[in-house]
Amino acid sequence: MDVGIVSYGGYIPRWRIKPQDIAKTWGADGDAISRGLNIVSKSVPSPDEDVITISVEATRNLMKKVQIDPKDIGAIYVGSESHPYAVKPTATVVAEAIEASPDLMAADYEFACKAGTAAIQTCMGLVASDMMRYGIAIGSDTSQGAPGDPLEYSASAGGAAFLLGKEKVVAKINETLSFTTDTPDFWRREGQTYPKHGGRFTGEPAYFKHVLTCAKNLFQRTGTGPEDYQYAVFHQPNGKFPVSAGKKLGFSIDQIKTGLLVPRIGNTYSGAVLLGLAAILDIADPDDRVFVVGYGSGAGSDAFDITVRDDIENTRTDKCPTIEEMVESNNFLDYATYAKFRGKILM
Repeated sequence: MDVGIVSYGGYIPRWRIKPQDIAKTWGADGDAISRGLNIVSKSVPSPDEDVITISVEATRNLMKKVQIDPKDIGAIYVGSESHPYAVKPTATVVAEAIEASPDLMAADYEFACKAGTAAIQTCMGLVASDMMRYGIAIGSDTSQGAPGDPLEYSASAGGAAFLLGKEKVVAKINETLSFTTDTPDFWRREGQTYPKHGGRFTGEPAYFKHVLTCAKNLFQRTGTGPEDYQYAVFHQPNGKFPVSAGKKLGFSIDQIKTGLLVPRIGNTYSGAVLLGLAAILDIADPDDRVFVVGYGSGAGSDAFDITVRDDIENTRTDKCPTIEEMVESNNFLDYATYAKFRGKILM
């Protein structure tokens, strides 16, 4: 398929909190938790920020990098597990915000942290079949962690949007595939505020099984190995899992570090692997090759083999900040303010 990324954009809230400040409230060892997760801070949405506002900001940044008519966008799909409405789509608000035509397909996706990569695959198929000229896929979350739960130290906020098409492609998607099983390692039932998780079960039979299997299947499909890629990005629920997965597959830390954002902004769930890819595209050179594997609990992985093209230089603009600039732009909160922002304290 001659389909690829035409433009991309991201958004990360500027507020942050350190694991030590969360741990202090619960009498835990914050330094040990920070080292264990390899997370030094996580992003926190403002009280007026949610998946809709994050998705809109990421998409607006995408549009600033490319000169296309919003009316040529045929689909918008938003992947998230924290949509603000149980019944009311996020995608329609995004479409209205960028003045897209009402003659478009729009839907919200849910597959834990891989809903955004699933949206990319959907847009690829629609564009490749000539059903539309362009499609937008978004991964965005304001992830939840119950007070005192281990998730509270990593669950953060952010998102990225990708414009898929056949024209003016800045990064060609050479191949994509998925690996999916019914593995209940993480879930949130209707009406529950916070998710539940299987603890250590989340690692071996869930994350690593799916990420490694999907990655190896992509190697086999493409006839490649880790030495064929300049960059690799994996879903990052914490700072250790993606590094461990990458090393098991033969990637070096130099290949992984550019897209590894979780140590500084936490786990943005559906936004995690997409923000990592966006950070890579911000600095990648033409002909660089990128290996991408997302993961969603429940459980499944989507993998992509991507080659950067010469037109990547056309996305470099001062009209919107780079992902690295968003990561570095931060203001730190104490736990009381954080709890107020996240609705853990009723006003």
